Amino acid sequence: MTTLGLNTNTFDFISNLVKNKAAIMLEPSKSYLIESRLNPVARDNGIETLDELVKALQRLGAQKLTQQVVEAMTTNETSFFRDLHPFDALRQQIIPDLIEKRAKERTITIWSNACSSGQEIYTIAMVIQEHFPELQGWKVKLIASDLSTQILDKAKQGIFNQTEVNRGLPMPLLLKNFEKKGLGWQIKEEIRKMVEFKIINLIEPFPVMQSPDIVFLRNVLIYFALETKRDILNNVRKIMKPDGFLFLGGAETTMNLDVAFERIQIGKAACYKPQ
Repeated sequence: MTTLGLNTNTFDFISNLVKNKAAIMLEPSKSYLIESRLNPVARDNGIETLDELVKALQRLGAQKLTQQVVEAMTTNETSFFRDLHPFDALRQQIIPDLIEKRAKERTITIWSNACSSGQEIYTIAMVIQEHFPELQGWKVKLIASDLSTQILDKAKQGIFNQTEVNRGLPMPLLLKNFEKKGLGWQIKEEIRKMVEFKIINLIEPFPVMQSPDIVFLRNVLIYFALETKRDILNNVRKIMKPDGFLFLGGAETTMNLDVAFERIQIGKAACYKPQ
């Protein structure tokens, strides 16, 4: 096995591929990231160098390999109850208000974008199970989406190692909602059944879905160019309920991107509402 390396042409091809397929921008300073993430992809496909990987990607019929490369270059950082405050806002104000507003139709839809291995949407499911027994009999639709089929398969299984459950998950909720599975933990089937997983690429037209009351789009926009951010926010706003709520990451904002969103503060959480 030769040492895998990265030259300028190889970087340019891969960065353009990832930009075209997922709108993710890779600066030259990120060449180390390409090497670390694509070395395993190359080896798994019997390819010895990244230059040879590019040649394989250029051949006809390389759709599967292309998908593997794009998926490998997406960031899958997540944790249970990440940043905490958005989930406090759900529990303390947003869901109680929606229960009152949606009393007639008895339907609430929540969409978690770029869901990765599922910790965010499962956190939302646990909040609902733990604090809102009055939603029994309602149609509570939890949608989790990602462009990576591999990470969605992991999310559907709901199996997490000890390090993953140690990150943000309170012990009482672990013992109540998970079962030991080998060296890891699997979230109980009743929680898994609450979630519908979808393959959605945010730079492509959104599939037909029920308009969400709440959208989580956290720590996603930071990876996109300015115009792509604007397009995504515009498309999200069009699909969500007019009185819905949008959560972004702590370093993200709609300011100078979409003036049709209004920033509001709920406790320590900032979120956005269509105007």
